[in-house]
Amino acid sequence: MNRKRPTIICAVLLAGILTACGSTTAATVSVGMTGSDVIGSGNASYTKPSSITIMVDGTLVTQENGRDEFEKQWEALTGIDLIIIQPEHDVYYEEVTKAFESGDLPDAVLLSSTYYTSYAAKNYLADLSTYYQGSDLQARIQAEGKESLIDGIRINGKLYGISPTRGNGCITYIKKAWLDNVGMSAPTNYDEYLAMLKAFTEEDPDGDGIRGNTYGVSAAGIINNEAPYTNYLPEFYQDAYPSFYQKDDGTWVDGFMEDSMKAALTRIRDAYSKGYIDKDIVDNGTGDCRDKFYANEYGVFTYWAGNWAQTLANKLKEAEVDSELVALPPIAETGAYLERVAPVWCITSACKNPSGVYKYFLETMNDGGEMELLWTYSPISDSYAKNHIDHLIATVTLANDPGKVTEKQAEALKLFNENSVMADLPYGTEAFSIYNDDLMALKKELVKKVVIDGADMDSAYAEFEAANGVYMSQAIVDSLNAE
Repeated sequence: MNRKRPTIICAVLLAGILTACGSTTAATVSVGMTGSDVIGSGNASYTKPSSITIMVDGTLVTQENGRDEFEKQWEALTGIDLIIIQPEHDVYYEEVTKAFESGDLPDAVLLSSTYYTSYAAKNYLADLSTYYQGSDLQARIQAEGKESLIDGIRINGKLYGISPTRGNGCITYIKKAWLDNVGMSAPTNYDEYLAMLKAFTEEDPDGDGIRGNTYGVSAAGIINNEAPYTNYLPEFYQDAYPSFYQKDDGTWVDGFMEDSMKAALTRIRDAYSKGYIDKDIVDNGTGDCRDKFYANEYGVFTYWAGNWAQTLANKLKEAEVDSELVALPPIAETGAYLERVAPVWCITSACKNPSGVYKYFLETMNDGGEMELLWTYSPISDSYAKNHIDHLIATVTLANDPGKVTEKQAEALKLFNENSVMADLPYGTEAFSIYNDDLMALKKELVKKVVIDGADMDSAYAEFEAANGVYMSQAIVDSLNAE
């Protein structure tokens, strides 16, 4: 895969669903005035919504972890009724799809990169360009030298959402005690990595006196559900990429159709057949992987850099498992980790007051002050537990940040930032919007047949072609290259 700056996303490294839009008050307010009933910035006048309905995943503090208190505090700061629709995290995009298919839309919705480009292409999202231009949010972002984060999510020059953080990405964590127990050091290439997985599976890495009751690595699926798709198994994918990317000459291709993808699937199948990989990998969610990691069932976990370096260590300690983790630089064959394109907060085209929702909801999220603080830390925890925004990668730095940056967090984030590139994100062409969901389902079916069922590679790809996989793939490639 071509590891380079993508076409529309630029990396900035470390330095029940309700309808339509909430009703509005009759009067307009001059944004920039003080008082809890007027929140915003800039010189324009905006109509203040009386209510705003949002749809968000489990990255916002959940009901059981203080969402009611978050909502109460947000409403106190704005004087606006906030209605939160929060499906279960693992089925979030199923519910998002239902909402957009039915037209029963919230005012604002959090979308991953693929859904963002797709829904923008279908005119389901409001153009925020004029609201952002000249706003205080733009000034804050420019002052920190992060305008490329916004430029990176423009589509044909138009802005359909705001990302409150950088995308971040995953690095590989290895239990040091397991390495010590099998007499190994951290791997630097694939042969060493595979030998480590073999030892973790066949020897006694957890030191319980029983050989062969553990395994090497687990992941939430063989292919992730959003770009960069490969981030939970980078050592196996190496230069392969299962979706669309842009080559050095500017042309788009589908990496799933390349020989490098077949080589990656062969590596994964071989390791799976030997028991090195969690047998439940296809059905795992990220929560399943974390629970198994804390239960000391396996030793290698590729997961998010930054905050999670400390969280994983803390949870292992609570489970009375040795908590020292080795953050692994990319192995030689991989070369670099991939940075995810950040999820984007968007206003739907069904919203009747998009400028007001932008000013009082989206812009305040990165105010650098009291509102951003609420979005950053749990409203019911006195230990600065993370809420929606990770303060380590926020688009706008939080003034007077009370949170701590531990050594583990800093080291993991530094390692990622110095050894990562941004994943390519294709434009949401009409063909992409029509075919990509079905195409990805076919790709996952092929991967399962090859890795889990041990099917012949050529036969699996022949079935893929017979199901119109090749046709859909080429149609998307042609549309991308016609842009």
